Amino acid sequence: MKNKQLYTICECAVLVALSVALCWVEIQVGAQGGSIDFVMIPLFILAYRNGAVYGILSGAVFGLVKCIVAGSLGWGLPSILFDYVLAYGAVGVAGFFKEKSWAIELSTLLGCLARFFIHFLSGITIYMITAPTEIAGMTIASPFLYSIVYNGLYMLPNTVIAVVLMSLLRFPIKRLEKIKK
Repeated sequence: MKNKQLYTICECAVLVALSVALCWVEIQVGAQGGSIDFVMIPLFILAYRNGAVYGILSGAVFGLVKCIVAGSLGWGLPSILFDYVLAYGAVGVAGFFKEKSWAIELSTLLGCLARFFIHFLSGITIYMITAPTEIAGMTIASPFLYSIVYNGLYMLPNTVIAVVLMSLLRFPIKRLEKIKK
């Protein structure tokens, strides 16, 4: 049992490190933040293989490390908590469908929606005072609509990328399950 736990912790550490390395490969979407990247893919693999608890905790650790490595302190502690720790921790909810081969796309979508929701909450609470009235050529007066549009501009492509890649990785991930047992 201890060997299995140690293996799981080591696997989580390696996949979090891979996510950190992938931080440097991104396409910036907005001047205020938000990017299209591949950092969620290792986190989804981690959550899918090890469950929601490991997924959420590892996602939160990744979020904190990403914040420190990227030097993105935002608007202080609330911004760090919402935009990094809670947002990437939310990706780990994909682990609720642990090892169910039929649900890899659904679990990935769920994790992306959870992350989007946290970013949305951050947008309407922390950043609402800075919300410009124009984004992508549209005039937006509502902080709710602004947060949906702003966060959707990078989360929608990230979601599509994550669902497609996780779908393609389904069989290699299934092969890895044999190694763990």
